[in-house]
Amino acid sequence: MSDTAPRPTLEAVAARAGVSRATASRVVNGGDGVREPLVERVRRAVDELGYVPNQAARSLVTRRHDAVAVVIAEPETRVFADPFFALQLRGISKELTAHDNQLVLLLTEGRDDHVRVARYLAGGHVDGALVFSLHVDDPLPGLIRGAGVPTVFGGRPGWGDGTHGVRYVDSDNRGGAREAVRHLVGLGRTRVAHITGPLDQTSAADRLQGFRDVRGDADPRLVVESDFTPGGGERAMRELLDRCPDVDAVFAANDLTASGVLRVLRERGLRVPEDVAVVGFDDMVPLAEQTDPPLTTVRQDIEEMGRVMTRLLLRGLRGPDRRDTGGPAPDPGEPAAPEGLVLPTTLVRRASA
Repeated sequence: MSDTAPRPTLEAVAARAGVSRATASRVVNGGDGVREPLVERVRRAVDELGYVPNQAARSLVTRRHDAVAVVIAEPETRVFADPFFALQLRGISKELTAHDNQLVLLLTEGRDDHVRVARYLAGGHVDGALVFSLHVDDPLPGLIRGAGVPTVFGGRPGWGDGTHGVRYVDSDNRGGAREAVRHLVGLGRTRVAHITGPLDQTSAADRLQGFRDVRGDADPRLVVESDFTPGGGERAMRELLDRCPDVDAVFAANDLTASGVLRVLRERGLRVPEDVAVVGFDDMVPLAEQTDPPLTTVRQDIEEMGRVMTRLLLRGLRGPDRRDTGGPAPDPGEPAAPEGLVLPTTLVRRASA
C-alpha cells in the first residue's frame, strides 16, 4: 500500500492566495462581499492546489447539499426495463450536472418503502426532490409534503386535494391522444380501439379522455385497460380481438404497449396497416423505429421533461421564499416559477398507420 499525499486544506488555499481563511471560505462557498481581484486569487489557488471543498463543512455554511433526490414510484424491475425512465433520468442528470448538483435515486418496491423515502427526505440529505410515476392512491405526496422538501412532480397530480400550490411538469396527453385518434379516423378506420395504461395514473386517464373526445360513441368493448408494458399490450390485444375481431385500428397508450400489439397481430395473421392500423404514444427511439413495421406514434420529449422538472426545482430553491438555501438570488426580471407546465406533443407518422 502506497502513502497518499495529504489533501490540500482551506488554510493552504488562503496562504497561497495571500488572504485570510475567512475570505477564502467566502469565495469557495459562493459568498458575497469579496473584491474581484481577491476572488480571482483564491480561485487560482484552488486550481493550483487541486483543493476540493469538504461538503459537510460547506453545507453548514450554505445550508445547501447540492444534491437532489429523484423518487420513482415504481419497483426497480419496471424502472430498469422501461426506456421511458432512462430518458427522463438522462434529462434530469444532464441538468443537475450543469448546475454542479448530485442525483440521488430512490425507488419504491412497496408501501413500506414510502415511509423510508419520506424519512430520508426529511433527514436533510438533499435540497429538493423530483417525483414521478405516481398513482392516484399513492401516499407519497402527503408524506413528502410532511417532510417539508421542495418538490416538483412529473405528471399532472391526481390526488384528491387538487393541484393548488403543487409544481409539476407534464405532456399534453389528452391533446396528443386526440391527434392520434383523429389520424386513424382520417385514414377511414371505423372500428378504432384504445388499449389504455393503468388508469390510476393521470397520463393514462388523460389519454383515454383524449380517445373519448374523438370517439365518444365508441363501442365500450373497444377499450381495454393495460399496464404500459409489452406483455400487457399482448394480453390486451388478444382480449380485444376475441371481443371485437373486426377492429381495424388501435391507439395504444404507449410505445411498449404498441410493440406487444404488433406481435399479437402478426401471430393472428393480420397485416399492419392494411388490416389494422396502429398508433403508439411516446416516440421512444430506437424502439418506435425498429418495430415491424416502424411505429406511427405521438412524440413527447421525455428527456426535455426531465430537464424542465429540474430547472423548475432549482429555480424554486433559489427563489425569495428560499433565502436559507445559500444559493444566488434570482434575477429580478426572471418570472416566478409556475405551478404547472404542460409540454406539447406531435404526431410522428411512420409505416404502421
